[in-house]
Amino acid sequence: MSDSSDRPRRSSERPTGGRPSRGRPANGGSDRGRVDRAKGNPFTRGAATERGGRERELEDRDPYGIKSVRGRHDDPVIPDDVKAGDLDRVARAQLKTLSKENAEEVARHLAMAARLIADDPELAHQHATSAARRAGRIAVVRETLAITAYATGDFALALRELRTYRRISGRNDQLPLMVDSERGLERPDKALELGRSVDRASLPVEVQVELSIAMSGARLDQSKPDLALIELEIPQLDANRAFSWSPALFAAYATVLEDLGRQDEADSWWASADRAADALEGGAGLDEDETIEIVEEDVPLSEVSETTASDDEATR
Repeated sequence: MSDSSDRPRRSSERPTGGRPSRGRPANGGSDRGRVDRAKGNPFTRGAATERGGRERELEDRDPYGIKSVRGRHDDPVIPDDVKAGDLDRVARAQLKTLSKENAEEVARHLAMAARLIADDPELAHQHATSAARRAGRIAVVRETLAITAYATGDFALALRELRTYRRISGRNDQLPLMVDSERGLERPDKALELGRSVDRASLPVEVQVELSIAMSGARLDQSKPDLALIELEIPQLDANRAFSWSPALFAAYATVLEDLGRQDEADSWWASADRAADALEGGAGLDEDETIEIVEEDVPLSEVSETTASDDEATR
């Protein structure tokens, strides 16, 4: 069993900028994909002509509230080895409404955000801001801006951008991150209300699990561990099977059990979380929808003794 320092963030803690499993900007091989408020409309989309014949790049009109992105922003440097093709194919498809040159620059900034978010979320956010200045109407761009905002601890901006992403895309796949952002703003009641606003059956299974974890954390914020445990008692809580969401779900369940003083049960679920993580690491080449069965074998004590004795002889 891993040392407790290696365990995931306790769900009783408010978010501190760490990303949930779905909080990843778009890049090659990943799921997909905060800004200071200021005046002006810095988002760009293509060349437009002002009076007097001068050309400028701007986002015409402001249907999604993007004027709040700061007017002055220095684009961070993108290394020459970063190409538009580094961005996930599905995300690149969303950029087809942009001019070719603009789409390439936006894609490179999004790819940089994905590359940097784990180690340098502030710089990742600068790249997301640059992408948003050029393509504020694109769903994946606003999603990435929200994710990097969350990663830097700006939960108010993350929540605002996630709402915009949902309006543009019509999707609820980032609902868990929205709930967690409400928690970060110390509003557990609103977090729970938001989480209940969507029929969970309409969500992908992975999102259902992440939402349960976020809702459980909100219950702990309210000092209601009994209800927090109930939030996690969902069909996916099966210690004998491992999916991508299993380690986080098992760890969250163990956390609440610890808060309830049920340490023996908590230790068992921590062990299950470790086994699930190890099993998934070993089956990294499997398809995402494949299930890994976790089988525990009881080895007779006599066999253990014989094996130990043989090993001792071999090392003499």
